[in-house]
Amino acid sequence: MKKLLISTLLLLGLSMHVSAQKHPPRPPEPPVPSRSEMINIKSRELDKKYQAEKKMISKHPLLSKKMKQEQIRTLTERYKREKRALRNLP
Repeated sequence: MKKLLISTLLLLGLSMHVSAQKHPPRPPEPPVPSRSEMINIKSRELDKKYQAEKKMISKHPLLSKKMKQEQIRTLTERYKREKRALRNLP
């Protein structure tokens, strides 16, 4: 009988201890950007990516001047196409 009482009190105490632990509050969800904000964010990311790739091509030590010009021309065409597609999103 004594063992039953002790085990019951122990179990009750542990369950109260677990339920008394406080969890940290969840951070609020970030606001959903509007369509224009989303387009602006994607546009800035595209600009950064374009500038970085253009810089890498320009500073490449093994490419000839003509190869660099051709790669930059191709990069610029792709950039313009992606920029146009971004503006024409539904």
